[in-house]
Amino acid sequence: MPILELDHVAKRFGALKVTDDVTFDVAPGEALGIIGPNGAGKSTLFNLITGNLRVDAGRVSFDGVDVTRMPPMARCHAGVGRTFQIPQPFEKLTVFENLVVAASMGSRKAESEVTDRCAEILVQTGLIDRANTLAGGLGLLQRKRLELARALATDPKLLLLDEIAGGLTEAECRTLVETISGIHASGVTIVWIEHVLHALNAVVQRLLVLNFGRVIGIGKPEEIMASSAVREIYLGIEV
Repeated sequence: MPILELDHVAKRFGALKVTDDVTFDVAPGEALGIIGPNGAGKSTLFNLITGNLRVDAGRVSFDGVDVTRMPPMARCHAGVGRTFQIPQPFEKLTVFENLVVAASMGSRKAESEVTDRCAEILVQTGLIDRANTLAGGLGLLQRKRLELARALATDPKLLLLDEIAGGLTEAECRTLVETISGIHASGVTIVWIEHVLHALNAVVQRLLVLNFGRVIGIGKPEEIMASSAVREIYLGIEV
């Protein structure tokens, strides 16, 4: 049974169809990459999965349950975690305090019950030496790591990553990929939107391509990137 299933999902803003009859599923433990040009509807798709936006048509199922009308916090408690393109930590709290807030709210556990797990996540995401640093003083890589750590603190079964490698140097990107690979290897299902293709292809088993809100291809990365339609639409290569 898929852990995530979208069935003919549609969303429009006025006359603009931002998600148009999207159907796909994700198996437990899989890593799926999502690519497409700017404005293709990728982040909107995440917002429909998390409940930050309501679908106009279709159905969203998570872990065998229809969550189409379920609010975002309930989906988080069910096991859907996500990062955002632009990290927005609680800047006046420390890195560790940011994780404790996320863990307490996401898991509905008392602060005393989540501190050990938060410390483990700091080690896992390479932030243990910044535990007592105010989040507002972090650089871009550390902010992205904190964004990832906060999502992990909610104890997700499904982790949605939204362009988390964007803006990083080559070395920083490699380090982040190692971290994400480790998270995936621990059994967390991942759906990852990314423009940095070499980072994406180092982790995912399948790629899904969106264009103007429609799925135009889904399959193994090498098959998708060899597609003439994908090369024309996404890479801008005339075939």
